[in-house]
Amino acid sequence: MAEIHLDPDVLSGLQDVMEGEYPKLLDTFLDDSQKRIEALRNARDDAKALGRIAHSFKGSSGNLGAVRLAQLCQRLETESVKPSSDLGELVDQIDHEFALVRPLYESERQRFSF
Repeated sequence: MAEIHLDPDVLSGLQDVMEGEYPKLLDTFLDDSQKRIEALRNARDDAKALGRIAHSFKGSSGNLGAVRLAQLCQRLETESVKPSSDLGELVDQIDHEFALVRPLYESERQRFSF
């Protein structure tokens, strides 16, 4: 089974609930996510900070349907409390996954440009 990067049902539900604010929600998610990616990169040697950032990123990713991104953030959050875990590798995976889903969200955002 292929990995799910973006759950279209979640986006559809958000579109229904958010109506005219949906594009702003997507913009906010993309902007916040980019900041979280940078924060993860800057905190590579601080397991406690990585855990906090991953926890927050997991929630927003899950709420916006970025299934695999949320799973990777969950792993980072869990691994950050274990000694000698290779957290840098997980940060790289999160960075890579965001690079995959970002254009999907940007495309979704373009659908609602007027």
